[in-house]
Amino acid sequence: MPSDLSTATPPGPRSQWQTLKDLLPHLWPAERPDLRRRVVLAMACLFAAKGAIVVVPLFYKQAVDALTLTDEAARSAADLPPEVTVPVFIILAYGAARVLSLSFQELRDFFFAKVGQRAIRQVALGTFKHLHGLSLQFHLDRQTGGLSRVIERGTKAIDTLLSYALFSILPTFVELGLSVAILWALYGIEVAAITLVTVGSYILYTYRITEWRLKLRREMNESDQQANTRAIDSLINYETVKYFANEAHEAARYDVGLRAYETAATASKTSLSILNIGQAAIIAAGVTALMLLSAKRVVEGSMTPGDFVAVNAYMMQLAQPLNFFGFVYREVKQSLVDMETMFQLLKVEAQVKDRPGAPDLLLEGGRIDFRGVRFSYDDDREILHGIDFTVRPGNTVAVVGPSGAGKSTLSRLLFRFYDVSGGAIEIDGQDLREVTQSSLRQAIGIVPQDTVLFNDTIGYNIAYGNPAVETASVERAADLAHIGAFVRALPNGLDTMVGERGLKLSGGEKQRVAIARTILKNPAILLFDEATSALDTQTEREIQANLREVSRGRTTLVIAHRLSTVVEADEILVLEAGRIVERGRHAELLASGGVYATMWQRQQEAQRRTAEAEAEM
Repeated sequence: MPSDLSTATPPGPRSQWQTLKDLLPHLWPAERPDLRRRVVLAMACLFAAKGAIVVVPLFYKQAVDALTLTDEAARSAADLPPEVTVPVFIILAYGAARVLSLSFQELRDFFFAKVGQRAIRQVALGTFKHLHGLSLQFHLDRQTGGLSRVIERGTKAIDTLLSYALFSILPTFVELGLSVAILWALYGIEVAAITLVTVGSYILYTYRITEWRLKLRREMNESDQQANTRAIDSLINYETVKYFANEAHEAARYDVGLRAYETAATASKTSLSILNIGQAAIIAAGVTALMLLSAKRVVEGSMTPGDFVAVNAYMMQLAQPLNFFGFVYREVKQSLVDMETMFQLLKVEAQVKDRPGAPDLLLEGGRIDFRGVRFSYDDDREILHGIDFTVRPGNTVAVVGPSGAGKSTLSRLLFRFYDVSGGAIEIDGQDLREVTQSSLRQAIGIVPQDTVLFNDTIGYNIAYGNPAVETASVERAADLAHIGAFVRALPNGLDTMVGERGLKLSGGEKQRVAIARTILKNPAILLFDEATSALDTQTEREIQANLREVSRGRTTLVIAHRLSTVVEADEILVLEAGRIVERGRHAELLASGGVYATMWQRQQEAQRRTAEAEAEM
């Protein structure tokens, strides 16, 4: 079968500009002018904060120059009061500029917080909805642990990207531009050039090394995803691992991923040291060059000690965000890598889509028609070859046959998890491809062979058939499914937790929960997909009685392996290798002596041998 997973995670990195382009509409939502105003205010505060911080060295310079007195001034200062000799207003202005810078930064975060958090929620919710909208084929091939890791890393990466790219990288460049302009205007092109070359070299070096480190980051992500997928898969199948005593085997498989992650993580840590040493050397060289030039000019008399301090302060003030810039740039680039796969998931198209303007299904009894249905999962092998049958309103039709005959494929096509390759399936004369999938699935209730429950309460799992109902309706459905007495006997009643996949309940109890939630759904059409084949004989009889009660008066399609469960069907279809080879009522098929009769004899003989073996025990 073809896998959509390869579409979701194609080889090679996705364009990072495309990733940013996909994110931008969430930061500038056309339908939310209030959020757009917040973005504008946040940007205004960002520039105001940098405008305040770049004048701090100038106040610092004036304070130093005011305190650096000539010998004559110093001698006369002894006769002056402190408030005259100390540049009080300059120092106060210096402090005010720092406070304003910090205040504007906090206001920036205040205005943008709602925009950023909404963007994270919208992307996460959109990804979740999109995954539910993808084809069954995608989810059959999915790796649950890997997908959950992709979404987790992707949403966290959005938060990192917004925090760092907008409020660290952009402000750093704003501050750099303002600082270089001030240095050029006050001290000439040499000072501005040294500052610009230092910063440019730092950024270029950071870029080059970080690009190299990103390859290691991708290897870390792949190894982490592989290890996490294997761990979750193993824990989900805990019982199977125990049955075969394969704990050591599972640990070894998990360790393969951990070893790969260890190797990639070690290389990443080593490369980080190389990056940090180079960054520190570039900043130190720039600061030293500026201090030598400024000291020379102070000696020559073209600069004051205050200018010397101001130039040094500008470089050190830039060095702080630049040191942080190295970390920020790495985080932003790594966030883009983490977001790649999540946005690729959003680009995967569903194989089954509603046509534009498709109407809802209109039920007029629930007649089902399979008209020449052909289907194949891939081009190499056709599963169904021209299937024709009808289930009239209120009737029950059973489909039986050996494993691999295509029985379960019928149920998947009826729910429109796949579209037919040829022919058509109709409900009350409406082609399933022409109506909305949601209305179609709302009209059909299913009791599957393997009932998987949510790790929540019994009440929640029953109410899943109709989440809007009240507790009294849930209790009535439980009683109709003959599980009400069992639930009331539990200490926590409907609030009893069922465990992962419902493992705290027996097979029969899980099936009754499935019946109860189907009752609560109240569908016009019922589908029983080998609903009792995994149960013991006694439990099967009890569940079959429940199913007969539920299906009374409804259009019912039964897919069965055990023929004893379909003897009362209005029509039985015998499916073999994707073709209907016999059809009729139970007695008619037995009398014909064909495939059905042979299957019946084999199953009766198997049941007889089982009964004799139990009697001898």
